[in-house]
Amino acid sequence: MKAVVTVVGRDTVGILAKVSVVCAEHNANVIDVTQSVMKELFTMVMLLDITEISCDFSVLQNALYEVGEKIGMKIHVMHEDIFNSMHHI
Repeated sequence: MKAVVTVVGRDTVGILAKVSVVCAEHNANVIDVTQSVMKELFTMVMLLDITEISCDFSVLQNALYEVGEKIGMKIHVMHEDIFNSMHHI
């Protein structure tokens, strides 16, 4: 199973590191990352393998949301099933 994580906010040092630490703490494996900085706006999309996470998915979601609050970023975590349902015709 996979999850899509989006991170948006003002660019600062260490965003990728701080988000990755939370993923590692919950045993979510980062499969792919893309990021971009436009002027001062930072955007990142991560694809996580959540097959082996050490908690409920909602716990991982809340942990990433909380780190986003601490660093002034908006973090959204979407389970693969929801993502696929939204994009299925």
